[in-house]
Amino acid sequence: MGHMLGRTYEAEVCSIARALEVVGERWSVLIVRNALFAGSTRFSDFQRSLGIATNILKTRLDGFVEAGIMRRHQYSEQPVLFEYLLTDKGRDLAPALIALTEWGDRWAAPDGPPILYRHSPCGGAVGHEIVCATCGRVDDPAEVQALAGPGMPADRVERMARRRGA
Repeated sequence: MGHMLGRTYEAEVCSIARALEVVGERWSVLIVRNALFAGSTRFSDFQRSLGIATNILKTRLDGFVEAGIMRRHQYSEQPVLFEYLLTDKGRDLAPALIALTEWGDRWAAPDGPPILYRHSPCGGAVGHEIVCATCGRVDDPAEVQALAGPGMPADRVERMARRRGA
């Protein structure tokens, strides 16, 4: 699964790079989108709705099962058929996909949003925002600072501090 982007990111400790290793390929994001928001579960659902080559689809679905994003569930004995169901790990990609959608709506949808996300119990619009635990909504991403966290190797922490002039 580690070669989707044409190189591996072992040297990258950034969680964005690590996430991209699993879902950073275009078809991967679209498969997860269809599983999350269109209810796709079967190989034929994904194949038909995306028009994706079967070998690529099989590779992506197998990779998702291996990564724990989906699980295979047999739904038919004769013939033996499986469906691919999102796990909690897979469903946790929803906010990232909604954020990507909002960016696309703003910068790549000249005729307006092609898809609207709604909260099914009440019909309210669903969006994604950057939230500070103290102040609430953050409107200017330039106010967000990236600092070393507990998973950052010590040698990298020193390098980050030197770059910031700390």
